[in-house]
Amino acid sequence: MKKFVVIALLALASGAQAESTAAKKELVNKVLLLQQPAIEQAAQALAERPAAQMMQQAGMVLQSKVAADKREAVAKQIQADVKQYVDEVVPLVRARSVSLAPSTVGTLLDEKFTEDELKQLIAIIESPVNRKFLQMGGDMQKALLDKLIETTQSTIEPKIKALEQAISKHLGLPAPSNAAASAKPAPAKATSK
Repeated sequence: MKKFVVIALLALASGAQAESTAAKKELVNKVLLLQQPAIEQAAQALAERPAAQMMQQAGMVLQSKVAADKREAVAKQIQADVKQYVDEVVPLVRARSVSLAPSTVGTLLDEKFTEDELKQLIAIIESPVNRKFLQMGGDMQKALLDKLIETTQSTIEPKIKALEQAISKHLGLPAPSNAAASAKPAPAKATSK
């Protein structure tokens, strides 16, 4: 009789554990669904990064190696190639990131969070205050970066120019023009009476 009771208790315990696991997996899936835009955004940034780097490099080469009368046409061709790359690659990488999320992020959530913690996490993610905070992200970042640029520009610009000159020297290129510096208005002179 004792054996039967122990077996019955073990069966109940494993059944409860299976239900808990199914409920937990459902919570993990809900977190993944709520985080899908962030997952897709990270994948898009990853896919676009090489194209942005190539565009930056191409821009520098355009200015130094392509004849002025051909720059616009070459730039348009490069932009078309980059657009084609982005149009093909970004949807592919975004879709793949969403399909990989359950076996990567989902597994981590399942391992590291309890059901109760997942419920709390979902409540935080769905919170109107959290949504408002996330919507302000761009404004907060812009305010910080604008002030950061304003307060560090005079210190950083000479260092950027020195770096440009050093890189140009290493590459055997002529020193970058100081057109940007000469484009700044000269301080106003005092008039004599």
